[in-house]
This record gives sequence, C-alpha cells and structure tokens, in this order.
Amino acid sequence: MTPDKRFGFIAGMGAYFIWGLLPLYFKLIGHIAPTDILAHRILWSLPTGLILVAFANRWNELWRMLRTRAAFWLLLSAVLIAANWLTYIWAVTQSRVMEASLGYYMNPLVNVAVGAIFLSEKLRRWQWLAVGLATLAVVVETFALGRLPWVALVLCLTFASYAFIRRQVQIDSRVGFTFEVLVLIPAALIWFGSALQSGRNAFGNDGVDLFFLMLSGPITATPLILFALSAKRLRFSTIGIMQYMGPSLQFLVALALGEHLTPLRAVTFALIWLAVLVFSVDAF
Repeated sequence: MTPDKRFGFIAGMGAYFIWGLLPLYFKLIGHIAPTDILAHRILWSLPTGLILVAFANRWNELWRMLRTRAAFWLLLSAVLIAANWLTYIWAVTQSRVMEASLGYYMNPLVNVAVGAIFLSEKLRRWQWLAVGLATLAVVVETFALGRLPWVALVLCLTFASYAFIRRQVQIDSRVGFTFEVLVLIPAALIWFGSALQSGRNAFGNDGVDLFFLMLSGPITATPLILFALSAKRLRFSTIGIMQYMGPSLQFLVALALGEHLTPLRAVTFALIWLAVLVFSVDAF
C-alpha cells in the first residue's frame, strides 16, 4: 500500500468511526427539533470550514471553483447531504437508529451498483449475489415494519449519490465542504429568521444546549472532510467495504439505547450481514 493510499485508508476509518457514534451526540440534543438541529449543523459548519480553508490558504481555489462547472455539482451534493442529515437526525430522535444503520449497511452495495453503472466497474457473480441479498433484506424489512423502510432507503441513496459526486469533482475536500455549507447557509438563516419572527426559540433551552449545537459544526465537518480525503485516494468499492464499520457501530448503539431486535428484523440483518460477508470475501 502506497503512503497516499495508506493516508486515505486512515482518513476513511476515522470518518466511519465518528459517524458510527454520532447517534449518541444527537440523543443528547434529542429534545430539540430535527429541523433546528439541521440549521445549526449548517450554521456552525461555516466557521469551521472557513478556518480550515484559511489554515490551508485555499482562498484562491475557493474563488476559482465558483466560476467552474464544479460549482453546479457541489450545489447538488449540498442538497443531497442536507437531505441525508435531516433524515438521519429525525431517525435518531425518533428512536429509529436501527433502521438508519440498515440504510448505511446497504450503502456500500449501492456504491457497487453505482460503480458498475456509471464508472464501468464490472461486477462478478458473487457481487451480484450480495446486491441481491441486500435487496431481499429490504423486502423482509418492509414486512417487519409493515411499510417501506424509507429512512434506510433515503439515507442509502442520498449518501451514495453524494459520494459519487464528490469522487468525480477534483477539488480540495476543505474547499468543497465550505462551498457546500455556503450554498446551504441562506436556507438556515431563513429558518432562524422565521423562528424568531414567530417567537419560537431555535437555540435550545440553555447554555448547555447552545454549546452542543455549536459543537455540531466540527462534528459535521471532520468526518466529511476525512471521507472526501479517503474517496479521492481509494477505489470506490474499497470505500464501500470500509463503510461497514459505521453501521456496525450504529447497530450496537441502537441496542444500547434500548431498541428491540424483533425476530423478523433479525432476518433482515442476517441477510444484510450475509451480503456483507459475500461481498467482502469476494473483494478480498
């Protein structure tokens, strides 16, 4: 493994470790509306991004990027990641961490499908089997819940699309993240303005709440930047295998938070874990 790939591997592991434990953070501020938490994630990510750009002296790159075609793709990636954030926050605050973890278990297999469709990465028969098992897991989960597991599907599809775009846009990860936040800032400010106009408090109940909301900036920025650093250095399918670390931690956190693993849902996860095993052994 070259030093560059080794750095990408370490960065990716760091990102997935933080994402895996993220439900614990959102549980701490679970009494705050998910939309308010999303607005704060955007607001406090901006100074974090600007500090990182300033530290790296990437102002010229940020300015040049605004006048290129990459700006459109980063606009799209900003919308996708915002949808992903909101869905995830809502899922955690509604005690649906296990369903969220299912979405991120499925995500690597969707990455494989995206790689096959858009990047001409040929899939072997065992990889197709893994994708088929993941599809069957979604069907079983639909029966287990009595409805389509939309949380898992939204999280899976939005992040796979986000990852694909960020892999294609050749730009410094700190610059890309800061641009995404700049795109989303107007929506966050409008949200805070409407809350203020209606007399609603969108900044928590006390100083402790505000501190944790401000912490959402670095907590958001750090794994995304680590992920972008990893995505540019590793194969798309390699990133997919590494991502199993995140949902595995989320699954354990869900059990620790008291979510129940019903027999039918156990079948769902047995199928997805079998798909993970098939895919990982084949990749190895």
